[in-house]
Amino acid sequence: QVSLPQFGGGSVQAGGSLTLSCGSYETTIDFHTLAWYRQGPGNERELVASLSSYGTFRYDESVKGRFTLSVDNAQNRLVLQMNNLKPEDTSVYSCYHLLPGGNYYWGQGTQVTVTS
Repeated sequence: QVSLPQFGGGSVQAGGSLTLSCGSYETTIDFHTLAWYRQGPGNERELVASLSSYGTFRYDESVKGRFTLSVDNAQNRLVLQMNNLKPEDTSVYSCYHLLPGGNYYWGQGTQVTVTS
């Protein structure tokens, strides 16, 4: 299956910021269910933030107030702004698109490393 392109990520010290973005092969991502997941070493994949097809934003409690999910309509990208990063945020982050017809795509995965 084709992976969505992801941009951003990398390594930062605790308290720093990083921005992740995820492209789409669709002409629009309106009315898609969009999300970012992450999976750390030895951990289950967990939902970080999501935007429902109805426009509802949800965040995991661990990132509330620090992470912001948005859509860049000009570039058709899903953006995750991550501020005040903590070592426990270290993970591989992957975007997820669920299209209205039921097809879905995953991003290629991006490593985020936060050092103390």
